[in-house]
Amino acid sequence: MKFLELPHDDPEQLGKQSKWIRKFIHSYWLVVSVHTISQLVSFLFLYYPISWYEFYIDTLLIPIILMSGMILWTQWIHRQQPHLVFYAMSITSTFITWVIIYLNYDIRIIPALCLMPILSSVIFFRKRLLWFSSVLQMITFVTLYLSDAHFRDFLSSFDAVATPSFILAGTLIAHIILVSGRELMADLQTTMQAKQELIVRNAIMSKLSKTDGLTNLYNQISFRDYYDTAFKYANQGTPLHLALLDIDNFKQINDTYGHRVGDMVLGIVSQVIQQYVSSSDIAARYGGEEFALLILDKNFDEAYQLVENIRSHLSGLRWKELNNQAVTVSVGLHSCEPGLTKEQLFEQVDHYLYQAKRTGKNKTITARSIA
Repeated sequence: MKFLELPHDDPEQLGKQSKWIRKFIHSYWLVVSVHTISQLVSFLFLYYPISWYEFYIDTLLIPIILMSGMILWTQWIHRQQPHLVFYAMSITSTFITWVIIYLNYDIRIIPALCLMPILSSVIFFRKRLLWFSSVLQMITFVTLYLSDAHFRDFLSSFDAVATPSFILAGTLIAHIILVSGRELMADLQTTMQAKQELIVRNAIMSKLSKTDGLTNLYNQISFRDYYDTAFKYANQGTPLHLALLDIDNFKQINDTYGHRVGDMVLGIVSQVIQQYVSSSDIAARYGGEEFALLILDKNFDEAYQLVENIRSHLSGLRWKELNNQAVTVSVGLHSCEPGLTKEQLFEQVDHYLYQAKRTGKNKTITARSIA
């Protein structure tokens, strides 16, 4: 049965199409119901040259049982062998179509129904399924023509040639529609992929424009934007604390050990900062060896403990690149207070940082320290 398998189908793809498969199967029940009602109404109100027994057994009961059995078989395939369900649907729709054609072949237009299974295959964009349905129509027509004398006698020589030609022409048209549809879907997928890639690139570019490439913290421009916004919230009652951290003796590190080591120091310091700040805080490289922190939703003691954790962590590290010396930072910290502008707050914190530098470094200066 390798011929019937769909090697390119995976469970995820089948799952996405499962809704449409169920709708198709429900449509089979609808077709059988409508055909049965139509046959019954026609028998009751139109002339039928058969007895009621022949009608109810041969025209209603047996076809209903056979068609219903095929639909139930398709539903079973859908549950048990989902990779074969499309071919099961094609077989079932072909069976139902030709049962209806066989029962109504006195209606000249009825053979056109054989195109329905073929056109249904187009919806699922499967070329193999399309031609499989087409071959089924050919085989079914030839089988009926050769095996049933009543069916054969009813058709003219023109019908015997025109019906297969009609099936082939319909299949070729459906094939063109299918190929065009697949190309359109491929173009749409390419466009969507390009759009997604553009969104990703824009997101990356947006992040790069807001962050410092060396430390992966926000840059000074982004910090100023966040500072303006945070200060507005602070005036509405949200706790806000500003801290400035400066690496001690950084110029000496660069001059003595080189800028490569200096860059490494900046990277490690930024990692330690990110380790302690929360998702509601803003950390930025403000310039050179200086870092700025906007500490939100914390009281002063919590903000002080945060910067102290950063400072003490760094002072406890020993760097083999610096002959096992430590890298320390000096910190200025102050809270936003009523009547204080954002410029005044920044100047006050910068003053505390200067005091920390001037009075021995590796310390945190606040208003309480000076008091």
